[in-house]
Amino acid sequence: MAFGEIPGFPAGSMFLSRKALADSGVHRALQAGIVGGRATGAESIVISGGYADDEDFGSSVLYTGQGGQGNGGQVADQELVRGNAGLARSKDEGLPVRVIRGAGGDPVWSPASGFRYDGLYRVESYSHETGQHGFLVYRFVLTQLDTDSTP
Repeated sequence: MAFGEIPGFPAGSMFLSRKALADSGVHRALQAGIVGGRATGAESIVISGGYADDEDFGSSVLYTGQGGQGNGGQVADQELVRGNAGLARSKDEGLPVRVIRGAGGDPVWSPASGFRYDGLYRVESYSHETGQHGFLVYRFVLTQLDTDSTP
C-alpha cells in the first residue's frame, strides 16, 4: 500500500486509460473504484459516474461505496467490507486518499477524456443510507487537503 502522493505524478496528472493509471501506481486497480481494505485503509478512489448517488463538488465529494451493482444500477444493499471498510479505516486513522476523476463523472469536475489525479482528500465522515434506487449504500464525505498540510 502507498498512501499519499506518488513520486512523479502530481495533482493534475492525466492518464489515457485505467491500465496507464494502474501502471503509475496512482490507482493500482484496473476495475475497482477503491484500492484498499479493512486491514490497511483505502489509498485511492476513482469517481467516474458508476454510482447514481455520487455527488462531486470539486473540493468535496460525496462518494458512494462499492458493491450491490448490477443491470446498470444498485440492486442490493452495500456492506462495510472490502473498499468500504478501507475508506472507514482511512477516516478513523486520518489516512489521505488519492482522488482520481474519470471522464464519465460530473462534467463540471471531470476530464473530457481519460483520468486525472486530483490530489489528496480526507474522509471526514460516512453514513449507511437509502440511495436513489432504494437500497442501502455507504456514502463517504471526502474533502480536499491543502497541499501544505499533506503528509
